[in-house]
Amino acid sequence: MREYLILGDSTCDLNKEIREQYDIDYVQMNYVLEGKEYPASLDWEEMGVHEFYNAMREGKRITTTQVPAETFLAKFNECAEKGLDVLYVGCSSALSGSVNTANVVAKEVMEAHPEMKISCVDARNSSFGQGIQLMWASDQKKAGKTIEEVTAFLEKHRNCVNQCGTVADLSYLKRAGRVTASSAFFGNLIGIKPILISDANGQNFAIKKAKGASNAKMEIVAYLNEVGKNLEKQTVYISHADDEKSVQTLAAMVKEGTGCKDVFTDYIGPIVGASVGPGTVIAYCVGKEETRVGEA
Repeated sequence: MREYLILGDSTCDLNKEIREQYDIDYVQMNYVLEGKEYPASLDWEEMGVHEFYNAMREGKRITTTQVPAETFLAKFNECAEKGLDVLYVGCSSALSGSVNTANVVAKEVMEAHPEMKISCVDARNSSFGQGIQLMWASDQKKAGKTIEEVTAFLEKHRNCVNQCGTVADLSYLKRAGRVTASSAFFGNLIGIKPILISDANGQNFAIKKAKGASNAKMEIVAYLNEVGKNLEKQTVYISHADDEKSVQTLAAMVKEGTGCKDVFTDYIGPIVGASVGPGTVIAYCVGKEETRVGEA
């Protein structure tokens, strides 16, 4: 069996320690702030996390790009030279064009290197929902599974990674086109927190409203209990957009309210962060397959 690389991108939100632990690499997207383009590093080298989110709080708009085709080409050719295959687990195609670009570039590279296999999986999720799948892939690889076997596993179970979160300001998602909800939902949101899941197609879908931040967190805990399986054996992952107080409160509520094995919290990276805005908190667990599709 040929060796293969587990590859994510800037939306997987896995920090350096986790990436090293699971031997996961990633390709970078980019973001643009005040006319300057920055690499979307998950280690925040060029712009710190607080500086990034404070810019958004000050009203500065940040736009994002998908993974450039040249970046995929360079990474895939580098792997070809090393005799490695590639399993790329990319951001939901409902949120980014990166998986589609990867497939196009992969076909070109595999034609030039017929011995090489490049498998591109649409995670139908982002942030830790994508990260969980990358960790699955790494665990299966270490257990001796082939790239084909891991690809099949991910495609079968990706909709069992359940997301539930809330944002401080829905306008970021709405402006970026990263949410599905009826026009009535957007009508009166003063003091109201939207409860968001990732639907079967990997689009953010507003399923209900909660009055106030505390009730929103209670709804998140209730959702985890509704969809989670064997939570007592699971780590629940919670990502947040520079809101330590809120995420620690939610983590304590999740731990107490679900009886989960553990809770892990960390920052939402720059690409997802630019779409959801500061103050966002999102929880992820593994459970029932999500079959709902949001209505425009």
